[in-house]
Amino acid sequence: MRKFLLLFILFTYQIYFSQSDCITAIPVCGNSDISYTPSGHGNVQEDLMGCLATDEHYSVWYSFTIATSGTLTFLITPNQYSDDYDFGVYGPNQTCGALSPPIRCNYSPADGPTGLSLTLTGTNTDEAMSAYMDVVAGETYYLIVDNYSHTAHGFSMTWGGTATLTSAFNDPAVTPNPFITPGVPGPTPDSPNEILKCALPTSFDFNSLTTGILNGNANFTVTYHDNVNDAITGSNPLPSPTMVDATTIYYYRLKYTDPNNPNNPINGCFQTGKFKFRQGNIVASDDTIYACNNNGAGTGTFNLTLANTYSGTATKKYYPTLNDLNAGTNQIMNPAAYVSGEKTVYVKVTTPENCSDDSAITLKFFPVVVVNDAEIESCYIDTNITTAKFDLTTANVSSQTPITKKFYATMADAVSGTNPIANPTAYVSANGNVYVRVFSANMCYAIAKITLKVLPPVKSAVLKDVTICPEDTTTLDAGPGFDGYEWSTGATTQSIQNVAIGSYWVKLKTGICYTVQQVSVKASQQPVISSVDITNNTITVNVSGGTPPYKYSLDGTNWQDSNVFTGLPRGENKIYVVDSFDCTPIDIQVTVPNLINAITPNGDNVNDYVDYSELGYKKNLVFIVYDRYGNKLYEADKLRGYKWDGTTGGKKVITGTYWYTISWNENDKNNTQTNYSGWILVKNRE
Repeated sequence: MRKFLLLFILFTYQIYFSQSDCITAIPVCGNSDISYTPSGHGNVQEDLMGCLATDEHYSVWYSFTIATSGTLTFLITPNQYSDDYDFGVYGPNQTCGALSPPIRCNYSPADGPTGLSLTLTGTNTDEAMSAYMDVVAGETYYLIVDNYSHTAHGFSMTWGGTATLTSAFNDPAVTPNPFITPGVPGPTPDSPNEILKCALPTSFDFNSLTTGILNGNANFTVTYHDNVNDAITGSNPLPSPTMVDATTIYYYRLKYTDPNNPNNPINGCFQTGKFKFRQGNIVASDDTIYACNNNGAGTGTFNLTLANTYSGTATKKYYPTLNDLNAGTNQIMNPAAYVSGEKTVYVKVTTPENCSDDSAITLKFFPVVVVNDAEIESCYIDTNITTAKFDLTTANVSSQTPITKKFYATMADAVSGTNPIANPTAYVSANGNVYVRVFSANMCYAIAKITLKVLPPVKSAVLKDVTICPEDTTTLDAGPGFDGYEWSTGATTQSIQNVAIGSYWVKLKTGICYTVQQVSVKASQQPVISSVDITNNTITVNVSGGTPPYKYSLDGTNWQDSNVFTGLPRGENKIYVVDSFDCTPIDIQVTVPNLINAITPNGDNVNDYVDYSELGYKKNLVFIVYDRYGNKLYEADKLRGYKWDGTTGGKKVITGTYWYTISWNENDKNNTQTNYSGWILVKNRE
């Protein structure tokens, strides 16, 4: 029984104090620093050969594979300078149990650091250092670090040179996401992260941390340990759940395994991290959040969940007052869209461990969007002079920057944010108003009114159509008060001279607008002598057309207002007429027939008939005789030779006085109708 107990104690002692053998060498992952505290040798006493041809003391074995070729150095530094550490490097590409003597070895009795140095070459060594190694990608080596001093102070080790070692932790294809140490940072950069627990000691399930640590990286496993050596070797993983306290530093060990290649040199590659537990309640932070006071409404829509009150996993409940929070009343049920003015609300934060704290959230408005109403003007559209095309974007509604704008036809659309104007740079409208939402960088807005003013055409009040004599010219004057003039003649003056009959235009500038005004210079309508009435030696001139009053003349020099001329000589007379325009006179040649006042148709060939055949050259000449009652007795035309012998119907008329008219058209361009009237005494012998 005692022998069995002794064997059991020796066996457990060996397990407790055994370190890695060559066959269980700790893989080095990348050129990461190493720290370890060997406290004995492995289960197998390896034949170390070379300069280390002695038994192992306090030792540890490592393996590493070269990722990129180059020079390789390392430095082993005892945690206590007086400790005597030795090393041996075996390889490349050898197997445990069949190792050749080490290719680098140092068994110096000196204290302090030892390792490989770039200042030594070949197999040279000095008291504590050996020459660097030239290594090739894909080669695998074994390294033993042995503490000849048999102390438990440990060592640290760093790598140097240009070569790199294989790692699962610097390949983006293997580790696309960063691993996350659980908890929150400790008080100093070197402190372990801290996981807050409401009460300690307590039972804790370490497996609950695994998903968060892995952060989506596949083919890694996590074990948890309560000392650094176990974390490095992977020994003695903690069970779950485990009682934890506030003093122990705990470690997690990440290890990679290629599921498709058991011989992948990065298999077993590992990293460690550390954390601890801290007793105490959580601390929720006060914060300030902002919302828009849109259009000066006095309220904003606040997303309370955006307040940075606690970074860990927790449930949050929001209340309008601290009294409500303490009483658990009037909880805000829509914290993501809480409508309020500026004030303070409160949040109760509770973790899954039932730790809780409360904090204040100050609600503030973003800076107010300052706007002002504006007016813009635009020139009328020719085809519809009550409208204009406006560039709404030019309205000066705010001096703040940066801002963006949206335009609306009605205030209702601006308030609701619906039906924005599609093309605000070319908005056609009559006089009226539109509205603009002015947005700040925080997307807060205010609404301003833009008054639209159509600039109508401005025409000259003095520029009118002009009527002149056909042979004359005139002056066209657009009048003063315009900012510019441009005539169809090319002139740019207020007026133009020597303008003949025709149609003209002038472009008048008022401010930014132009108005095209048409104007005509018309020929005056010449008067027309429509008819002439002749009675004995008196001529009455009848005129139409033109522009009265008329003036009349027999010589084109001396003029009278009356249309009646008396005492005219027999034969041809010329009549001149002008209207109020006093243009070149019109004229007509008028014949005053010889006066015949009596006939004695007795066959003696003396005064037997009235004869006006001398006027036969006149157009449409007609000679008509009437009795005193106005009855037509006789008509003498061309067939009758324009003569009357005192008969009617072949019978002689009785002795008496008769009336007659002679009518014709003058041989002028107007074929002026001329009427001559008179009386004649007829004496017939019975």
